[in-house]
Amino acid sequence: MSTSQNVHVATDLNFDAEVLPAAQLTVVDFWAEWCGPCRLLGPTIEKIADDYAGKIKVYKMNVDENQATPAKFQVRGIPTVIFLKGGKLVDQLVGNHPRDTILKTLEKHI
Repeated sequence: MSTSQNVHVATDLNFDAEVLPAAQLTVVDFWAEWCGPCRLLGPTIEKIADDYAGKIKVYKMNVDENQATPAKFQVRGIPTVIFLKGGKLVDQLVGNHPRDTILKTLEKHI
């Protein structure tokens, strides 16, 4: 799934306890193994996680294995990347966006 040590795995079980309380901006990539655009987006998310290590927290959540959390955030298509700050949704991107678009969205909230 991820080769970066800066990308963490989010699950329905750890989301409320680990992901939501994070003090810094948190990025969650909702994806699935069978999703081509998700696989294309993966390396971009990993590079951003590495480049922004210590400034943001990055998670990936497999929507096939975890369905409660994507439903809570009304994820209807994947890939969907959400941006959380203080446990609240502050932004969202649906689809495989270029790195620059993701960075612009990220920089608005750091």
